[in-house]
Amino acid sequence: MVVMARVPRPERPDLVFEEEDLPYEEEIMRNQFSVKCWLRYIEFKQGAPKPRLNQLYERALKLLPCSYKLWYRYLKARRAQVKHRCVTDPAYEDVNNCHERAFVFMHKVGSRRGGGCSVFMHKMPRLWLDYCQFLMDQGRVTHTRRTFDRALRALPITQHSRIWPLYLRFLRSHPLPETAVRGYRRFLKLSPESAEEYIEYLKSSDRLDEAAQRLATVVNDERFVSKAGKSNYQLWHELCDLISQNPDKVQSLNVDAIIRGGLTRFTDQLGKLWCSLADYYIRSGHFEKARDVYEEAVRTVMTVRDFTQVFDSYAQFEESMIAAKMETASELGREEEDDVDLELRLARFEQLISRRPLLLNSVLLRQNPHHVHEWHKRVALHQGRSREVINTYTEAVQTVDPFKATGKPHTLWVAFAKFYEDNRQLDDARVILEKATKVNFKQVDDLASVWCQYGELELRHGNYDEALKLLRKATALPARRAEYFDGSEPVQNRVYKSLKVWSMLADLEESLGTFQSTKAVYDRILDLRIATPQIVINYAMFLEEHKYFEESFKAYERGISLFKWPNVSDIWSTYLTKFIARYGGRKLERARDLFEQALDGCPPKYAKTLYLLYAQLEEEWGLARHAMAVYDRATRAVEPAQQYDMFNIYIKRAAEIYGVTHTRGIYQKAIEVPATSDQKAIEVLSDEHAREMCLRFADMECKLGEIDRARAIYSYCSQICDPRTTGAFWQTWKDFEVRHGNEDTIREMLRIRRSVQATYNTQVNFMASQMLKVSGSATGTVSDLAPGQSGMDDMKLLEQRAEQLAAEAERDQPPRAQSKIFFVRSDASREELAELAQQANPEEIQLGEDEDEDEMDLEPNEVRLEQQSVPAAVFGSLKED
Repeated sequence: MVVMARVPRPERPDLVFEEEDLPYEEEIMRNQFSVKCWLRYIEFKQGAPKPRLNQLYERALKLLPCSYKLWYRYLKARRAQVKHRCVTDPAYEDVNNCHERAFVFMHKVGSRRGGGCSVFMHKMPRLWLDYCQFLMDQGRVTHTRRTFDRALRALPITQHSRIWPLYLRFLRSHPLPETAVRGYRRFLKLSPESAEEYIEYLKSSDRLDEAAQRLATVVNDERFVSKAGKSNYQLWHELCDLISQNPDKVQSLNVDAIIRGGLTRFTDQLGKLWCSLADYYIRSGHFEKARDVYEEAVRTVMTVRDFTQVFDSYAQFEESMIAAKMETASELGREEEDDVDLELRLARFEQLISRRPLLLNSVLLRQNPHHVHEWHKRVALHQGRSREVINTYTEAVQTVDPFKATGKPHTLWVAFAKFYEDNRQLDDARVILEKATKVNFKQVDDLASVWCQYGELELRHGNYDEALKLLRKATALPARRAEYFDGSEPVQNRVYKSLKVWSMLADLEESLGTFQSTKAVYDRILDLRIATPQIVINYAMFLEEHKYFEESFKAYERGISLFKWPNVSDIWSTYLTKFIARYGGRKLERARDLFEQALDGCPPKYAKTLYLLYAQLEEEWGLARHAMAVYDRATRAVEPAQQYDMFNIYIKRAAEIYGVTHTRGIYQKAIEVPATSDQKAIEVLSDEHAREMCLRFADMECKLGEIDRARAIYSYCSQICDPRTTGAFWQTWKDFEVRHGNEDTIREMLRIRRSVQATYNTQVNFMASQMLKVSGSATGTVSDLAPGQSGMDDMKLLEQRAEQLAAEAERDQPPRAQSKIFFVRSDASREELAELAQQANPEEIQLGEDEDEDEMDLEPNEVRLEQQSVPAAVFGSLKED
């Protein structure tokens, strides 16, 4: 049964209901204070005419005047209805009144439980933002501003941050700077960290004085953090640019004091700040004041970068002044005063350009006043102006601290004295150098250089005795002696041990003094133990020139006692050479003792020269066997890199003295040929040099007719010859066997080659796989294996193949007759050898065409033994040594 609900009587006679509205109306009658019911009803009527929808909203709000959801939807719908209308349409005023009504009702605090008005609805900023944006779209400036103010008064301060962005955008959108400034001032009380935004607005509105004040306040606030990520220096630089480029608009700040405060605060950016200060005065029209600022800047900056910035700006300023003067004179006509002023400005500009090197040098000296090289450059810049040069040298020697100096401080004193000397003021030069000798330098070498320069000054002017007196005075023993490297003592107490002063004194004594005085100087140098090997050699040569040979030898021995290897090397070489040249073979035993003393403890690096000199002595004045013994010692005493050369010299000298056969023992020592084939060789030379020595040894034995000896040498050498890398050796051995061997020796060579190659081969897995292949194949032969790839069973397979071939050859040959064994005769003619070659050899082994041909690597033009048909008996056993 369907229960028909009674349609209630409408509250107002103008309300018209449709049939589909009845369920929603009944629901509202039951729950007229339910927001959800009204929202469902409104959602259902979205397609209804606008007056009908607005009427429904008004009914709902009449019952629920504090509902935020209803007001928000209602106001949004009303704004959408007038969106495309003209702003002068009366409908806009109705919507505005609707918003005002909403704010009036939202001030009430609802306490109905079912009504949803238990919060302060007027604290919701969303409606204020929408209303203000709606008013901004209408272009009603005053009304909009007052509405923003009402919103700020109505909302709590925690929600002001949502209103201010729209408010500021509204203020910036209209050319009302006074209103905007007042609004920004209010905003900065809430958000002082947004001062940069206000400053940018002030710049854009040409209110630069207040912008500079605000920026100065920000710069002085150490707690201020820039939202744009700018550093304090960047903000300071903006302030400097602002106040320097707009001097007529910034009146409330002391620009000079602000920029000079920055000079003390930002010492790494002095160039830009000085340029900003000068730019301020230039724009203010105070050109002389700007020039003073530039001059002060170039005299106080500490870095080349700052100097370059200031100087370039200074030069550009002077150029612009000249250009402006020339332009003014061309427009108004030239007068005599204008020409004078223009010449004055040109002269000032030229002087500025010419002063640049000197000003730059001043900057470098301000960085480091103890830089000696820069002082020399400053003197060079004053070239031709004596007074400035003297003042510069005086300032330099007074400023530079020897213990902090960069460079050699004594060069300033020497150059100062040289300047007076060039101007023929010797007395003043002597005074300068005399003062320099009393300066407490850091290094003894500086004071020694001053004394030497002082002596050379006297020598250049012919005062030889005075020069000797000066150097003797410099080398005299002080009252308080000190070690040369004792830094706690002044250099004046240590200069007596300076080798530079003693060397110059020795040269002067040799040239100007007597023999005894010179000898005393050299003896004093040796007693102080400051001599060098060259000093010792010079002393000995000096004594030798005056025919004091034994004294010179004593000088060598004193020098040898002072030094150790390797410093004593030159002294020994010179001493032994001079001794042999002096006595020859007259004092042979003494010479031998000297050589033995020199070789005792001699490093291998320096032993070769001494051993060769020793051997030459024995060859010329001693015994040949002693010389050979010396050469033999030398081969073991020199460095490994020199042993090969030493063996070559040893072999050459032995062959010249005793003959070629005597060199066999030397060759054996070089390559250490073992007594038996089972004995392990001890290598003296490297593999490369030992291989070369073996080839020479074998060639010598071959020339002597000792074929077996040569073959034994080749066999020994093969143990250090990898066939993959030393093909030349195996080719040489093959050629030797072709000339002097037979099939057995060639087969033995090939066997050794395979054995050596197997030893060097490290591919164990591959070798094993190849062996498995050979053993598993019924028709496999030794020739199927690559040389060196058959592992430990290679020799067994080769022997089996040889036995098989020998058996086949024996079956194929007819019964052989009894034959004689022939030997090769050294005097056999070619015809006799041909007859022997034609005879059949029953013991000849016929090799297969594919057997061992690859291993022998014979070229097509070589003569094979099989093709010659030479019987094996021809290669009979040679007489063994």
